[in-house]
Amino acid sequence: MILITGHRGFIGKNMMAAFPGARGYEWGDGKVDLTGVSRVIHLGAITDTQCTDWKLLAERNVNFTKNLLHDCALCRIPIQIASTAAVYGDGKIFREEMANPLNDYAISKRIIELYAIDREWPMPVQLFRYFNVYGPHEEHKSQPSPHAKFRRQALETGKIEVFEGSDDIKRDFVPVEQVIKVHKHFFDVTSSGVYNLGTGRATSFMDVAQSIASDTGAEIVEVPMPTLKGYQRYTCADMTKTLSYM
Repeated sequence: MILITGHRGFIGKNMMAAFPGARGYEWGDGKVDLTGVSRVIHLGAITDTQCTDWKLLAERNVNFTKNLLHDCALCRIPIQIASTAAVYGDGKIFREEMANPLNDYAISKRIIELYAIDREWPMPVQLFRYFNVYGPHEEHKSQPSPHAKFRRQALETGKIEVFEGSDDIKRDFVPVEQVIKVHKHFFDVTSSGVYNLGTGRATSFMDVAQSIASDTGAEIVEVPMPTLKGYQRYTCADMTKTLSYM
C-alpha cells in the first residue's frame, strides 16, 4: 500500500487518483501509521512560498519530515519527498548540485534535502525538485499556477492580469501527469538522491496568457509587479540526471 501525505492538496488529489487503494494522510491526523505501507510519497507541507512564519515552517516542513524519514527507516519503507525548484533562488544553472534558497520556504526545503543526502538510509530516499506544476484540482490552491489562475480570470472577468514585463518572466511549467509518471517510474529506481522534475523548457508568463486569451477571447491587462521575496524570474530544469533513470 502507498501512503500519500498531503493527499487533499492539488498534487495529492491527482496522486490519489493515479494510485487506487492508496492511503491518505493530512496534518492533524495524528501519528503516521505505517502499518501495511510499502511506500511513502510525502507531499504534505506548507507550500506558501512567501510564508515567513519560521516556527510553522520548521514544525511542518522540517521536523515532521525528519521524523517521517526515521519512521520509514525503522520499517525500511522507500520514501519519495516533494522538494522544490525554489531552492535554486536566482541561480542560472538548474542542476541538482546547485542551490541558493532566498526565502524561508525554500530554506525549509533545502534543509530537508541536506538532511536526507548527508545520511545513509536502509531504503531509497528520493527528493524531487518540482518546477511549476499545473493541472486538475488547482481550484482551491492558494497559489495556483498561471495556467489555472489566468484561465479562471478569463472565464470570470474576461480579463487576464499579468505582471508588467511578463515577456521576460519564464518558468519551467510541468503538467501534474508528468510528475506522477516520474514518481511511478522511480518506484523501480533504488538510487537515493535529489532529482529535478520539470520539462527542460522555459515558457514566459505572457506566452501562457496569450494562449489562454486565444482560447477564451479574454483581454490581457498588465499590472504592477508586487515585491515578492525570493521571486524567480527564470527557471528551466536540467533533466539530465532524472532522464538517465527513465
